[in-house]
Amino acid sequence: MKTIIEPFRVKVVEPIRMTTREHREAVLQRAGMNVFLIDARDVLIDLLTDSGTGAMSSEQWAGVMRGDESYAGASSFHRFYDRLHDLTGMKHILPTHQGRASERILFEIVGGDGKVVPNNNHFDTTRANIEYSGAKAVDLVIEEGRVPQSRHPFKGIMDLYRLERLFEEVGPDKIPLVMLTITNNSGGGQPVSLENIREVRRVCDKYHKPFFFDACRFAENAYFIKKREPGHGDRSVKDIVQEMFSLVDGATISAKKDGLVNIGGVLLFRDAELAARARNLLILTEGFPTYGGLAGRDLEAMAQGFEEVLQEDYLQYRVRSVEYLGERIRAGGVKIVEPPGGHAIYIDAASFCPHISPEEFPGQAVVCALYRHAGIRAVEIGSLMFGAGGRRPDMELVRLAIPRRVYTQSHIDYVIEAVLEVYDERDKLKGLQITEEPQQLRHFTARLQERE
Repeated sequence: MKTIIEPFRVKVVEPIRMTTREHREAVLQRAGMNVFLIDARDVLIDLLTDSGTGAMSSEQWAGVMRGDESYAGASSFHRFYDRLHDLTGMKHILPTHQGRASERILFEIVGGDGKVVPNNNHFDTTRANIEYSGAKAVDLVIEEGRVPQSRHPFKGIMDLYRLERLFEEVGPDKIPLVMLTITNNSGGGQPVSLENIREVRRVCDKYHKPFFFDACRFAENAYFIKKREPGHGDRSVKDIVQEMFSLVDGATISAKKDGLVNIGGVLLFRDAELAARARNLLILTEGFPTYGGLAGRDLEAMAQGFEEVLQEDYLQYRVRSVEYLGERIRAGGVKIVEPPGGHAIYIDAASFCPHISPEEFPGQAVVCALYRHAGIRAVEIGSLMFGAGGRRPDMELVRLAIPRRVYTQSHIDYVIEAVLEVYDERDKLKGLQITEEPQQLRHFTARLQERE
């Protein structure tokens, strides 16, 4: 059959509080035109992020009941460790409370003034943790990855020529490691090919440098390899995942994505010395190495989630449901980052409202319009998120991130209808200006107002 259904049944429901446009307008004004500052109870469809917002399975909830809350050496840690060791082959596996904790620890031990960290595209917290250490974050995605309508099947891949040139320009001593984000979140949720991973490994070996993943969506990336990269169609997703991790020296993972949990992260190493330094920092700020800032029940849920995420019926449904959203709004004239990624649809905000300049945050204008019109919370990935300090991001995007196993097709149809109705009235959208902003990660807490 052509129809792909959700490979699960609904067991528990949570009510959605319906609101009026007038109510949402007042909420938006109180929040300073920043949807991060809106209470969840005032949101109808929450597409702000897919991080930690998914629904856990009955087996994960059963694991919660089994959680061993011993301070050290809990049996829940050993189940978590065995699952991650089987997937990644890594010997040194540290749990953390979420992905940015893993990033902070990693870049505290390898970053520092004068260092340069290349990536295909760093996401916001990765960049912030690198720069907080004093190092510089450099994006090296291929040219097609900067063009929203390009249909390259692996737009998330790293530009190998630019990577080698960076090594030659700054010198290998200034580059502590090379990182690759899978899938490439800032670049539209685009996957990275296995061939590119192998080639980045080759460059790292040439210059004797470690190679790390930002592996938040490793399973979705592996599924795209299976479906799009020649020679891998008959392989299991788990087999592809294991080969992917065999090519790197370590990884940071937010388990709130492909771990299918509401809280949790992982930091992995092959190198014992680096792992020891990371472990000491983890004890300082996260907790003992066998719980890492988490409860035993969280470790149980992660262990089960890292197994369930490899189920190909789930991945087929996941990728197809996101693709469905992209196809429908694209058919209505809305330009998106092509082809649709695995966890989100990215609206090309620059083409959505060309009358708004990057300095007036076109993506945030679309975000506010979606909330005002339909109670949908999305997120801007453009000049507000990445434009501080005179930077100019490659694209002005609005991300509609789909929580895992949460919304049905009728919810997605509501989103489609809302996007197209806002698009029909796009000439009425106004640019914004910042009235308050913090020094770092300004998009989380900045306040704005519409220009007259």
